[in-house]
Amino acid sequence: MDVRMRLLCIVAAMGLCSFALVARAFYIQVLDRDFYVAQGEARSLREIPIPTSRGMITDRNGEPLAVSTPVESVWGNPQELLKNPDRLPQLANAIGVPLDVLQRKLSQKAGKEFLYLKRRINPDEAKHIVALGIPGVASQREYRRFYPQGEAMAHVLGFTNVDDEGQEGLELAFDEWLRGKPGAKRVLRDGHGRIIENVDLVRAAEPGRDLTLTIDRRMQFLAYRELRKALMEHGASSGSIVTLDVTTGEVLAMANLPTFNPNAVSTSDRDAHRNRAITDVFEPGSTMKPITIAAALTAGVVTPTTPIDLSPGWMKLGKYTIRDHSNYGLQTVTGVITKSSNIGASKISAKLQDRYFYDFIRRFGYGSKPGSGFPGEVSGVLAPPSRWNGLQKATISYGYGLSATPLQIAVAYAAIANHGVLTTPTFVKGEHGQTRQVLDPKVAHEVIKMMQTVTEPGGTATQGAILGYHVAGKTGTARKFNGRGGYSQRYLSYFAGIVPVDNPRFATVVVVNDPDPSKGYFGGLVSAPVFKSVMEGSLRLMDVPPDDIETWLAAQDKLSNPNRVAAAATAPPMPAPVASDDDVDIPLEVAPVTP
Repeated sequence: MDVRMRLLCIVAAMGLCSFALVARAFYIQVLDRDFYVAQGEARSLREIPIPTSRGMITDRNGEPLAVSTPVESVWGNPQELLKNPDRLPQLANAIGVPLDVLQRKLSQKAGKEFLYLKRRINPDEAKHIVALGIPGVASQREYRRFYPQGEAMAHVLGFTNVDDEGQEGLELAFDEWLRGKPGAKRVLRDGHGRIIENVDLVRAAEPGRDLTLTIDRRMQFLAYRELRKALMEHGASSGSIVTLDVTTGEVLAMANLPTFNPNAVSTSDRDAHRNRAITDVFEPGSTMKPITIAAALTAGVVTPTTPIDLSPGWMKLGKYTIRDHSNYGLQTVTGVITKSSNIGASKISAKLQDRYFYDFIRRFGYGSKPGSGFPGEVSGVLAPPSRWNGLQKATISYGYGLSATPLQIAVAYAAIANHGVLTTPTFVKGEHGQTRQVLDPKVAHEVIKMMQTVTEPGGTATQGAILGYHVAGKTGTARKFNGRGGYSQRYLSYFAGIVPVDNPRFATVVVVNDPDPSKGYFGGLVSAPVFKSVMEGSLRLMDVPPDDIETWLAAQDKLSNPNRVAAAATAPPMPAPVASDDDVDIPLEVAPVTP
């Protein structure tokens, strides 16, 4: 073959190759363009979420209780990171995890393109990690919940998880309202996962809506502080306090101990997360006696002045006896409340039909959920008359044989204070709970006046009295069920009160669980002072005018008269008020019949 022929063959071959390349390019760029564009975009075009902030929770005065703050989360592309094993030790050190743990996580996600490396951290820390330039490592904006009030509001608010979703408390109850809707956008990323261009806004982010609670931050802190003080002084294991606005049913304060720090949930005891004021039930003890007497007054079988013989201090009922701690002799119905007589309550309840008594108690919310909407709310136990034995009506009359939560007791007392109108409790400001008339206003007024004697001289809770205000209340010191069909020598100390008497504004219930008997356990000694301290501060904060001007003026006059002050200084000291053991409720099971 001569040179000319060789050149023609070479030119022909090159021509064919060129034609093939042009044809292939035409096929890729024109005929199969969509496929290859999609493949290219799959490697660089991504739709990523646009995070949105959770709605703020505030108290009734607009003070922040839960806010969302911007943070950064560092993520990585496992496929890219596994191609650069020499950079993994540096990454492990930066995010603070052992190298073997990081390698194991990346291996488990080897087929994925996304893995969180460190979430919800300070933006400066995230910036430092990304600045290391490790292939496949990037960061994105997220939000973290912060609770300025810490432990004091923990049980009411609850908390969120790492994805900012409500887990407990009002954060859970109103999660859909608070969380908002994340947006989405399309972006172009380079080979290292960094965003190089925003292509399109797919969906705008919608921030969560704010929530205004009925809680008053100042009252809440008072309740938390005084409850903690009482538990420390009396060596108690737990406690709860609830304050309601008697007219609106608004929960103004609700505190429990033990508590936890919602800003560091992972370090807390799981048992401390429980909102005991709503989820824990107890036998309410003598706090039931005003309900029993209200039932008898409504039925017309007694009046406030009806005499009740409490002699000789015990009463036989079947094979058991009901006991008072003293022989109170002849008392009026009002005296039964003042002295907290178990015998008196039992004799009064005996005048009532079983079904009537049961239905009357049910009116006040016992045996049914309060309806606040709080997660975990329970109904307590109130057995129907068909399941009563010959003793149960008597024991129910003074608070044994049924159970209730502190919130249920507070709702019942608020109904008495609100002229007999029961209002469903609420945690949301502006939300009006359902109302129903459960007691005649006249009877409600009579019961309040009877309860006023409890905090006056001769009553079981003089330490619950507040200077300048008439206080109506009821103590209770109930023995705890031992789980074996009887009762132990451990106690629940109660005080339920209403203030001021002439124009009631607040209903508050204090429950202290298992105080150390050697440090005092009577409701009038343990719980009544908590009520007094919290209500004194709350009345001032809410600018509630006093309804006992004469006592207040007398006290002021004594302080302003130098001679009286000097005389008081030289006079022998008055003994400190001591709660009487009259408020100890003795269950039938621990009081066998004696001759």
